[in-house]
Amino acid sequence: MTRKLVVVTAGLSQPSSTRLLADQISGAVAAEVTARGEALDIQVIELRELAVDLATMMATAGMPTSRLNEAREQVSAADGMIVVTPVFAASYSGVFKMFFDALDPDALNGMPVVIAATAGTPRHSMVLDHALRPLLTHLRAVVMPTGVFAATEDFGGGADGQQLSARIGRAADELAGQLVTDGGGSVGGFTPNSADTKQRDSGVHVPAQVTPFAKLLDGHSG
Repeated sequence: MTRKLVVVTAGLSQPSSTRLLADQISGAVAAEVTARGEALDIQVIELRELAVDLATMMATAGMPTSRLNEAREQVSAADGMIVVTPVFAASYSGVFKMFFDALDPDALNGMPVVIAATAGTPRHSMVLDHALRPLLTHLRAVVMPTGVFAATEDFGGGADGQQLSARIGRAADELAGQLVTDGGGSVGGFTPNSADTKQRDSGVHVPAQVTPFAKLLDGHSG
């Protein structure tokens, strides 16, 4: 069986250390899923390329472009997700927040997610737990216990690089376990039961069930 993994990366430069970290994590997840006897289809969304589309949606009272809708559908159709942002002003970047503001409130229901961030100094490592984890939890995603933070020095190899590789491996193992087992291996009560989880909705299409106009006017005769 082939699982779908979406990688959302908010790096602004090219080449980008944020994209580099995203590729390392997705590669580790692919290896873990393959080791479990299944395949993984990886799709990458570069938010840098959607910056104008996101600004257009914000400036037109919520009217998305076709390219942004395509990204929204990719996200809600995925089995799992990796999100990576550079740290700006001790939090995620503006374009990163704009993208998640553009998603339907039901787009991430029960979706397993690995959160990750990059910065120039390890002093920003708490951004994972004070900014990214609350945002994804608010959107009803299932955030993996291990987040991956990488400072500039972590990309240089040595002891710091080994610690980063260990964090990536642990996060990848957690996400792969959720992807392959659909959460079935989790302890009841600690993660959402897939049978109880609401269906995901990209918000792109008109809902199949629409409340009849007569019902909307029920009780109003004037």
